[in-house]
Amino acid sequence: MRAWEHYEHTADIGVRGYGSTLEEAFEAVALGLFDVMVNVRKVEPRECREVEVEEEDLEALLYSFLEELLVLHDTEGLVFGEVKVKIEKTKNGYRLKATACGEVLSEKHEPKEEVKAITYHDMRIEKLPDGRWLVQFVPDL
Repeated sequence: MRAWEHYEHTADIGVRGYGSTLEEAFEAVALGLFDVMVNVRKVEPRECREVEVEEEDLEALLYSFLEELLVLHDTEGLVFGEVKVKIEKTKNGYRLKATACGEVLSEKHEPKEEVKAITYHDMRIEKLPDGRWLVQFVPDL
């Protein structure tokens, strides 16, 4: 069960992702990030990109993962509406491999905000008492 929501945060907007696994929560927060920019429900999976990042801890992994997706948006004009993530523990931390599918941004996606950067601001990654995972952060708009 993967879901995301936006939450009020002073002058910006926060993005929260939930999942029954850590991978699902990362997928959800990635979709929530793109839903800040466009209506992700209108994004068709016409093109896919592979992303792989490796970091010492989960917060750095989340930052690098979302940064890679934002770089693809900035350099190729892509917005993503489907994301599949696999995370594995390594001897030095964590490795994430993801496939993100979407298409080039157009008016049909109902453009909203421009995300300038990923930040560590208000970043949280935790397992909730009900067993679900919560992943959140505040992007720089």
